[in-house]
Amino acid sequence: MGLLCLGTPLTWDETSKYADHVREHGITQFLHILDRAKDRHGDDFLWGDEIEYMVIAFDDETKNAKLSLRQTKILASLNKSITDLKADASDPMLTPDFHAEYARYMLESTPGSPYTGSIQDLLSVESNMHYRRLFIRRHLNTNQVPVTVTSFPRLGAPGIFTEPHFSPDGAKPSHSLFLPDEVISPHERYITLTTNIRSRKGHQVSVNLPIFNDDETPRPFVDPTIPWQRSLHPVDNGVALKDHIYMGGILFGAGCCCLQLTFQSCNIEEARCMYDALIPMAPIMLALTAASPIWRGYLSDVDCRWSVLSGCFDDRTAEEMGRAPLRENKYVIPKSRYDSVGLYISTDWNNKAAYNDINVPYNQEIYTRLVNQGVDKLLSKHMAYIFIRDPLVILSETIDQDDEASNYHFENLQSTNWQTVRFKPPPLQSPIGWRVELRSMEVQLTDFENAAFAVFIALLSRAILAFNLNFYIPISKVDENMSRAQKRDAVRQGKFFFRKNVLPPGCISPTMTTPSSSGSSSPLGWQDGNPPKEAKLRNGFPRVPPPPMPVDTPVEDEYEEMSMEEIFSGKGATFPGLLGLVEAYLDTLDINPSERLQISKYVDLVRRRANGSLLTTASWMREFVRSHPSYKFDSVVSQEINYDLMVAIDEMYVFLLEELSAFLTVRLQREGRLACSRAFTPRLRAIASEWTA
Repeated sequence: MGLLCLGTPLTWDETSKYADHVREHGITQFLHILDRAKDRHGDDFLWGDEIEYMVIAFDDETKNAKLSLRQTKILASLNKSITDLKADASDPMLTPDFHAEYARYMLESTPGSPYTGSIQDLLSVESNMHYRRLFIRRHLNTNQVPVTVTSFPRLGAPGIFTEPHFSPDGAKPSHSLFLPDEVISPHERYITLTTNIRSRKGHQVSVNLPIFNDDETPRPFVDPTIPWQRSLHPVDNGVALKDHIYMGGILFGAGCCCLQLTFQSCNIEEARCMYDALIPMAPIMLALTAASPIWRGYLSDVDCRWSVLSGCFDDRTAEEMGRAPLRENKYVIPKSRYDSVGLYISTDWNNKAAYNDINVPYNQEIYTRLVNQGVDKLLSKHMAYIFIRDPLVILSETIDQDDEASNYHFENLQSTNWQTVRFKPPPLQSPIGWRVELRSMEVQLTDFENAAFAVFIALLSRAILAFNLNFYIPISKVDENMSRAQKRDAVRQGKFFFRKNVLPPGCISPTMTTPSSSGSSSPLGWQDGNPPKEAKLRNGFPRVPPPPMPVDTPVEDEYEEMSMEEIFSGKGATFPGLLGLVEAYLDTLDINPSERLQISKYVDLVRRRANGSLLTTASWMREFVRSHPSYKFDSVVSQEINYDLMVAIDEMYVFLLEELSAFLTVRLQREGRLACSRAFTPRLRAIASEWTA
């Protein structure tokens, strides 16, 4: 969630005085980065994943699954073990990285070093994820487990949902009616972020999610669990909507877990092309990984976390939201700082001006400065758009920086614009190059599922480059897709805007571009007109030049509404589907049959999710609750139901270990858990069949 530096954080009143200072020096730092790295070329394809976990503590006597607030102690234990391992391990993959996250019950993990483009690394993703989960598990108490759950179903619900328990009475940094401040990670950045977002906005952040109207849900639904008598901020009164689940407090969004992927490009131009290509993919992958249907103890009528994140990090004032005339603020800003992307940035000829069809306010002074320094207009506007925001956390020790040797002020704003896709310049004095991060996906319950989506996106990213694919649709349609992606059962019931023909002009099938592929004779090494098989995933594919006589097709004729199955499996003669594109790319690689078989299991999971034959995590959770013996069909997810749900999720991990890793022995630690796991064995076997088929 951004920079974690030690120092003395400023209050909001103090921070706001330095906002222009941070913006001015942040842009100076960006210009220094750009000057050093704009001609950088030839970086290999490296990539990585970031997975977030919740630590659950089981109380079998009271049938309660609670969030463990032992983050500090767990991280200390983990990092001590990692330090010891680094002294002996020759393979950096054996020493993963673990970090704190916003909530005290969360842990973040990344591989010890980036994956390369080798097939062996591609097939190691699942085992690496499994290794990290097992590593965490071995550093927990016997009643604790790490789970990859996007949102904890009873966070902020009445009763005890943390271990140890704290009362939300008197919560000051958060001003939440539902959450104690002790749930926030103790790092000063997170405490200050919480306070300053609320202070800048002028009142508590709030989110209202529509309730899932079940057979016995009161109509209208007026939440009886809101403790209005504890109101700490006047604006809380009246903001809870009827027929909605009300959540006040940043932690409802910041306490969610996700799966994020970062890809290194060979140069800045390729990174900008990849950034643009992943923008339309972000809502599609959000829907496909939907995993958060339960909030504050209620079934909601949405399946994803994104609107919660957007609302919880929305620091805009009434003026900036267009609800009051501009007096104190400079801009009306259409989106939260945690939202979908505002504009495409590639200079490739495929990027028509008409695709950037929404209002994107930007800092005119910064834009002019960048253009005058030789930065092209699209990248200048992108940075000027990011820099309309104020810094949220400033440490007194970091105010004055050497702009040639530091990127702190740049990253202060860059890292607090939490968009679905992030364009990432190279860090200072680092071998790391230009990167793109896909941030929209929800974390899945098993390592197999998370690996499947990671592998699929890695392969699709290479297919985009190898075949010069064009995914452009107007940004307004991407925003509409973001809204549709979060609806209940969007994968099976929804339709999404997608481009009809993604292939270059004149191509009727995916064709790899090479520097010498346009001559009358085949380049050296080709056989029967086909290029030689490639040994690994890579960067550096040449771009297709524009056709000599381009056809000016109206933008609205370039896309249409498609079902999720059509997007992935294809529609018509000109669109082979995302799965077809990935399969075509796999055909260009030198892969042995056993490697192709393992990859096909990952691809098949994505296929089954897209065609609806395998439920999303959100749909499975909803069915779990509605089939539970104690559920009263009133939308309430009780403590008992939540306990059994968390047990079943942990049993998936145990089941898969027992079924699929015979050399590991994992014993059930609590009485009464087998009944729950047996009741939901079909789900477990559905996932296991993907792994073992």
